Amino acid sequence: MAEEGRDIDRDVLTSHRIDLHIHTVVSPCAEIEMIPPLIVERAVELGLDWIAITDHNTAEMVEAVQRAAATTGLKVLPGMEVQSREEVHILCLFDSLAQALQWQAIVYDSLPAEKNRSEVFGAQYVVNHTGDYLRENDRLLLTSTTMSTETIVSRVREMGGLPLAAHVDRPTFSLLANLGFVPEGLALAGLEISRWQTVEGFRKEHPHLAQWPLIGSSDAHQLSDMRPRTQAKMAGRKIGELELALRGELGRGLVVED
Repeated sequence: MAEEGRDIDRDVLTSHRIDLHIHTVVSPCAEIEMIPPLIVERAVELGLDWIAITDHNTAEMVEAVQRAAATTGLKVLPGMEVQSREEVHILCLFDSLAQALQWQAIVYDSLPAEKNRSEVFGAQYVVNHTGDYLRENDRLLLTSTTMSTETIVSRVREMGGLPLAAHVDRPTFSLLANLGFVPEGLALAGLEISRWQTVEGFRKEHPHLAQWPLIGSSDAHQLSDMRPRTQAKMAGRKIGELELALRGELGRGLVVED
């Protein structure tokens, strides 16, 4: 159904190469090379024009990557990879940095009051848009929040964000591995498959999930992980358009390459 006051027939649809799961140096498991200028340089080299920064339980590095990309034509979507109390990873994507930072405050309030132990988990570096060191985030980020999977998904929706189940084919920290199923009524926009999985392979292994749209992202923790794997046909780089593409509605569409 066309949106009220909108002439869908006049929408100009264009193709976009996207990778919506990328970590920076504030994620303790990411390599030191994952700094804003190198992420942007690699994305442009790969022909990507839309990426999302999705660090573990924080959006602290989004603005720096956006600044690094400001003159390139690459759009950087604010996001976060949040870990539920069931140890399920959910990608939380937003159109604006303000939304992501509002969500960050909620996530921080649901994290345990513990300091990161860099000798155990890795350092959580905060750098500027040129990659220069500013400080370390001393919160324990590589852990579960107190929020359930259902709560995370519903609250992100309430804030105007888009939730995706991260790397559902993985044996750990995934919706299927940890819960064993997709809960009825869970308002996910889709399921993400990892860079090791194919759409055909996932569909064959999980025929009961045929109704769920799939997206392929890199979950990049080093520059060589990044992939221009998913191509989306949309009328602009907004999460509303992404959801239409995931659903295959109004001429929008999404193709995940092997």
